[in-house]
Amino acid sequence: MENTMNSENTQNTSKSNALPMIIVAGLFFILGFATWLNGSLMPYLKQILQLTPFEASLILFSFYIAVTFTALPSAAIIRKVGYKNGMALGMAVMMVGGLLFIPAAKTQVFALFLFAQLVMGSGITLLQTAVNPYVVRIGPEESAAARISIMGILNKGAGVVAPIVFTALILSGFKDVTGELTTEQINDMANSLVLPYLGMAIFIGLLALAVKKSPLPELAIEEDTEETRAKGHTKEALSHPNLALGVVALFFYVAVEVIAGDTIGTFALSLGVEDYSVMTSYTMICMVVGYILGIALIPKFISQEKALMVSAILGLLLTFGIVTGDNTSFAIANATLVPFGGPQLPDTLMMIAFLGLANAIVWPAVFPLALSGMGKLTSTGSALLVMGISGGAFGPLFWGLTSSTTDLGMQGGYLVMFPCYLFILFYAVKGHKMRSWK
Repeated sequence: MENTMNSENTQNTSKSNALPMIIVAGLFFILGFATWLNGSLMPYLKQILQLTPFEASLILFSFYIAVTFTALPSAAIIRKVGYKNGMALGMAVMMVGGLLFIPAAKTQVFALFLFAQLVMGSGITLLQTAVNPYVVRIGPEESAAARISIMGILNKGAGVVAPIVFTALILSGFKDVTGELTTEQINDMANSLVLPYLGMAIFIGLLALAVKKSPLPELAIEEDTEETRAKGHTKEALSHPNLALGVVALFFYVAVEVIAGDTIGTFALSLGVEDYSVMTSYTMICMVVGYILGIALIPKFISQEKALMVSAILGLLLTFGIVTGDNTSFAIANATLVPFGGPQLPDTLMMIAFLGLANAIVWPAVFPLALSGMGKLTSTGSALLVMGISGGAFGPLFWGLTSSTTDLGMQGGYLVMFPCYLFILFYAVKGHKMRSWK
């Protein structure tokens, strides 16, 4: 009788968790869609506003720097309003960010686009801060890793879809636009942003209302004493080399992840590739494949440390190939894409896309290695590791600076990834093992 009751309770819990998990999964898809849309937006605005590579990189900088400035305020807001209201509020801020693209497109003022990106990034940060705890706490603790992996695949899967949707809704009427644009073409291309962003803003606003009215259970809010304790533990947490070096490793990882995902379209545009706006999809497909391989292989066939080492070495080899590669060679695409009806793309672009494989499992590998042995400092360490997302602001910025100052142009800009992957390799080989600075 007792076993029957336990079985019924388990089934009821599973059913009660199903709808919240579907809602959370949808939110992760929205997060990924809005984030990886930048890969198409960056070359599009570069073309309309006639930006230099450095100026174009500011489009990504203004988006990702929001994490640095709004992560801690977001946590404070959630403590005030709760997780569920925090999700709705985060989407409301994202809606405002989407609406800001309308005056930006109408006036073609670069600063307005950057401000819209900053607001969008702030909304996404608030939504992330609110939604992430649900993945861990909405179901059994022992299956949390599986849920995190599924959410990661959804996030990157949205990165495959976003450029395709952008191209279909915005770029489809301008496929024949090449060379120097006329004023009329620039105005038409800028105005084509208005309706899609208006539609996205309305959709996100309605979704915010739906989440607020949804049956999502509210999570318990941590006491302020925990916050005070966390602040007191920050210095102690950073005294652990494996954590402090892990924060740096994740900073460099997000830097190369965003460079690979969001600059590939701009580089493709410079090479005269017609479908430059969908190039982010190729990197995201490789990331999804990498995620699936990680789930299948770790730890059954390969340890986290070894997987991280392989990722770093692959990143270094691909970076070397990108910087020294021939933009007129199509050997990789001819072997992998063309036989299946795919486009003929330069080898350098294909290698940038393959960086998705190298990057996919870095975050899942570094996070547990960095938190190993942290004990009571685990929550503080987790918060510090999340701050590594700010690498997404600075990686493209240095790519843009290097692109503008090397003879190789944008291709030479990918040199900035060498030190990033070297540090990740150091962390995989030695950094994660360090328990003392002596």
